[in-house]
Amino acid sequence: MKRAGYYIFVAFNYVVTLLPLRVLYLMSDLCYPLMYHIFRYRRRVVEKNLENAFPEKSTEELRKIGRAFYRHLCDLFVETLSTTHMSRREIKRRYNAGALSAYDHYFREGRDIVILCSHYNNWEWFSALQMATPYKVITIYKPLKNKYFDKFIYNLRTRYGITVTPMHSILRELVTSRRDNIRTMSGFIADQTPPPDEKAFWTTFLNQDTGFYRGAEKVAVKYDMPVVFINIAKVRRGYYRLDCSLITENPRQEAPDQIMSKYAAMLEDVIRAKPEYWLWSHRRWKHKRPVNND
Repeated sequence: MKRAGYYIFVAFNYVVTLLPLRVLYLMSDLCYPLMYHIFRYRRRVVEKNLENAFPEKSTEELRKIGRAFYRHLCDLFVETLSTTHMSRREIKRRYNAGALSAYDHYFREGRDIVILCSHYNNWEWFSALQMATPYKVITIYKPLKNKYFDKFIYNLRTRYGITVTPMHSILRELVTSRRDNIRTMSGFIADQTPPPDEKAFWTTFLNQDTGFYRGAEKVAVKYDMPVVFINIAKVRRGYYRLDCSLITENPRQEAPDQIMSKYAAMLEDVIRAKPEYWLWSHRRWKHKRPVNND
């Protein structure tokens, strides 16, 4: 049944995404009332997350953010699927990654880079980054449980030439690339929820105790890789711009957990400015800080 559902979905998606994105946005507009009012997709999760993150906001303000988030989520869905047919030229026009060129001097110096991203605006179009940099772009992902849809998403994410690898394979990927004298830019979606153990870095984020993976920082320190924060700014519907900020040029000189602490602070500033574009439907705070974690 899973296989049959997968092939039906793939066939439907292939035909529908032949339509231009402006038409697909009409589908997004129709999807919004279904997702928000009828199916109420994770409504309670979103509402609880917003209430805890912004206790200073009124009920009406929170509802406004919630509604805007669901409209954005529907747009994100059709934008992701649209890459099935989107040309390289069009996605480069819609996804301005020119700011990455500010770090090309590290490439010429023979240094690899870590970029820290988040589930903010359209992170799925990161697949276009390979066309904007001389680096070999590696993105880390968590494979889906459904192997059929995992293959579908994998194909979308690698369509424009980036390398996609699970977290447990990143060191092997880096070692191989360095052996072959290939400079890499490794992208971590760093706001994911770590498992409930003592290996996570814990801090106050959006008014709550929040754990972060330490993997990106460990990789940066191990290989002395500059760390760059990327904010995906929405210019208008269907158009984005990457705004980049250097977190550190010398990770080995940073105190333990300082890189992730800076990342969390920068991401919080971005979210507070325009909260509707973060992934509020994610159960980000399902785990509690261990009692023996300072």
